[in-house]
Amino acid sequence: MDGNGRWATKRFLPRLVGHQQGMSSLRRCIKACSERGVTVLTVFAFSSENWNRPAEEVSGLMDLLMVALSREVPELNKEGVRLHFVGERTGLSDKVLAGLAQAEAATASNTRLVLNVCFNYGGRWDIAQAASRLIAQGKIVTELALGAAMALAHVPDPDLIIRTGGEQRLSNFLLWQAAYAELYFSDKLWPEFDEAALDEALAAYTQRERRFGKTSAQVAAIGDATAK
Repeated sequence: MDGNGRWATKRFLPRLVGHQQGMSSLRRCIKACSERGVTVLTVFAFSSENWNRPAEEVSGLMDLLMVALSREVPELNKEGVRLHFVGERTGLSDKVLAGLAQAEAATASNTRLVLNVCFNYGGRWDIAQAASRLIAQGKIVTELALGAAMALAHVPDPDLIIRTGGEQRLSNFLLWQAAYAELYFSDKLWPEFDEAALDEALAAYTQRERRFGKTSAQVAAIGDATAK
């Protein structure tokens, strides 16, 4: 969800206003994904590198998180959304930790859409913590074991990764899980990303051929066999 700050700057507004507007875009996106049959949505809300931003902005983001938890969780619960907060929790305030835990507990039984919110998250952190966990348990670090120890092991790897804001890089997001994901880059700043933009991304995804190391002929043969 990239471009909140730039959206605000273009309008001569404080960056935090852009983040507030970004919350509205997230609300729309969650609803739209649910309506379109998407069962897992993972969003990058706050990276481990974002602590390097100005202290005022970081503080404002933490306050915005707490406001969002109090306002949005009841509605998400009604909509059947299950919340997971993914990321390093060491260093977060007791207030934030309690808010995250309460939101997860309140929505734990929902099944319509799993919403993973990556908060204080980094893809390199995820790989490192998974390896450390296996070593602490005396297990051999294999590809299968490492995947099972990842912070997002409770959901399948993503089919599609969308980045807004015109940048074309992963920026430490889902580095392990993105191995075979389709990548889609939008020039729209996140506050401008609406249902129509989401539909464009989904339409582009349907045009991709996903081979997973196979040839096009093999993929076609599998498709023919499935159709029969």
